Amino acid sequence: MKHLWVAIVLPLVLAACGGAEPVWAPDDQVARARYSHPAPPSLTLVTVINNESEAGGHTGLIVNGSERVIWDPAGSFKSEQVPERNDVVIGANPRVMAFYIDYHARPEWRVITQEVRVSPEVAQRALALVQNNGAVPKAQCAKSTTAILRQLPGFGHVKQTWYPKNVMEDFARIPGVKTEVFRDPVEEEGGYVTPNPEFYR
Repeated sequence: MKHLWVAIVLPLVLAACGGAEPVWAPDDQVARARYSHPAPPSLTLVTVINNESEAGGHTGLIVNGSERVIWDPAGSFKSEQVPERNDVVIGANPRVMAFYIDYHARPEWRVITQEVRVSPEVAQRALALVQNNGAVPKAQCAKSTTAILRQLPGFGHVKQTWYPKNVMEDFARIPGVKTEVFRDPVEEEGGYVTPNPEFYR
């Protein structure tokens, strides 16, 4: 049912990198949605790759600090149930995480996540940077993400770039990075299942 809704409501021509306009969810909605994840502080780069051309389609960043959010610069992921403030998706609980990954993993696209554990101070700095960045213009997902990463200790080697795959390759050089690949969910009796369910813990 979820895939049917996505197919009807959301555009299929882009993996994610679309046009971003200023969005500011109301305070009460944001307060209800905030989610603190119990795992250690981390940054997770999200890269959407075209299965045919191998070109990068989108870059995002999951920040797990005092709260967990999804930085989706110039992204097309939208839901009335999930508040957003200028490309920051508030309340990245397991359900929202699953929906976000599944939205991008389509027959034409796969999603690669790269998680790196960081200090609480680095996570909080990343959280502040994405929250204060503002809405990102079209096609600048990788450019804006690298600009943020380069301001964080331990990420200075990440080069400024317009290309999601370049960000992914630089991020892969960080010691201890944990990489996972998500493909379009497989239809089974009883509904859809997504590989690597531990990612949504």
